[in-house]
Amino acid sequence: MPGEEASDDGGDGDAGSVVRRDRFSGGPARGFLSSLAADERIFDADLAVDRAHVVMLAEQGIVDDGVAGGILTALDDVEAAGHGALPDGEDVHEAIETAVIDRVGPDGGRMHTARSRNDEVAACIRYRLREDLQDAAEATVALREALLDAAADHVDTVMPGYTHLQPAQPTTVAHYLASYESAVARDTARLLEAYDRVNRSPLGAAAFAGTPFDVDRERTAELLGFNGVVDNSMDAAAGRDFLAESTAALATHAVTVSGLAEDLVVFANKGYVDLDDAYASTSSIMPQKVNPDSLELVRAVAGDAVGGLSGLLTTLKGLPRAYNRDLQRATPHVWETVDAVTEATAVAAGAVGTAEWPAETLEAAAGEGFSTATGVADALAMAGVPFRTAHEVLAAAAERADGGTPDVDALDAVATDVLGESLFEYVPRERIEAVLDPRESVASRDSAGGPAPEAVAAHLDAAEAGIDADAAALADRRDALEDAAGALEREVASYV
Repeated sequence: MPGEEASDDGGDGDAGSVVRRDRFSGGPARGFLSSLAADERIFDADLAVDRAHVVMLAEQGIVDDGVAGGILTALDDVEAAGHGALPDGEDVHEAIETAVIDRVGPDGGRMHTARSRNDEVAACIRYRLREDLQDAAEATVALREALLDAAADHVDTVMPGYTHLQPAQPTTVAHYLASYESAVARDTARLLEAYDRVNRSPLGAAAFAGTPFDVDRERTAELLGFNGVVDNSMDAAAGRDFLAESTAALATHAVTVSGLAEDLVVFANKGYVDLDDAYASTSSIMPQKVNPDSLELVRAVAGDAVGGLSGLLTTLKGLPRAYNRDLQRATPHVWETVDAVTEATAVAAGAVGTAEWPAETLEAAAGEGFSTATGVADALAMAGVPFRTAHEVLAAAAERADGGTPDVDALDAVATDVLGESLFEYVPRERIEAVLDPRESVASRDSAGGPAPEAVAAHLDAAEAGIDADAAALADRRDALEDAAGALEREVASYV
């Protein structure tokens, strides 16, 4: 599995099988141990880590400039040949080192001076995971943009709101969509916070106890675009909580998106939303069917993500310090989760961005199930009736209406029974008629964060500013990595 391996003592490499040598070269366990094929994901990361380490070794006078130049040239050749051309090895790290030695000779083994595969692989995983978290966070921003764009078109589109899947109170499409934007914004924040903790360099920790060589850990961190180092060498080599945090953030987001997908599936069933054909399919035998298949798969990805988190945490639970080969089984959970969740987020954004919301159908359904009852109760409470008493009046009215919406005279009859006097002693008839109307009910709910058009408009403005801030933060992180990659390329060029 990708990118983990057993300990190495941090000295110069040896020819032959490089790390294991003949004593450890045979037997059926060799294939079981190997992660070379799966390590293709971190091939480029390993080359970058190798280059930064070799540049640092040369700058510190630990290897000669000529030797460094030969190793760096060989790494260019290995990159050009690609992962598929690597010699057999236990993992990508050993295979690259063997390929370098094949080209340079024994001096190629000096690239592993002052390093273990333990700190090497931890650096490679962090290096690649940064990119994946960037992609995932950018996908959440794109989803938020799709939600806000659709919301902006439907600030006045009244729709039914539900609790327990029962008609509850009228709301608007904008208010509904903005609720998911708020949730996804928190998902973006979690991914950014996870990114910042991933973005620390473990290089220089060696196997776990550091190295006697005069290495410059801050320099390799700088060359690789890491924002500093993981201070304690044992923690640097062994710690994988950054994987758990990243996967937890992804799983949390997957659950958010799964809820959105579920809503859209249910709404499509009721005729409340029309999904674009690109996000649906038809039955193999029932040509009239339009099935929201893509959203059903988006919904299912939450199960994959939660399963990945559970598998990862179970693997990590109870591991002794410092390095254990169990970690080889940990990383795939993260790769599989980040790929699935990022793709599902992009699909959800496309579905939202192309969906149509039929205003007339939605408004007709908005008042079903006496959904404006709370508005009448609120009007009574505002007129001085204790809210619980008002609640009793409306509960009795709902019972008599048997699932329908009572008219004003029916409400007055119930109020007279419960209160001992006419409803209109408290609230004018025209006020009751207004709050029974779903559109008027929505308009009255103008508290901060409410569904009234002016309240939603203010929320959308704030949400747009949040999207801009997060997009800028992601761009800054992306630019920092690109700048570091450029700086490393220039340093390498000075030796080759």
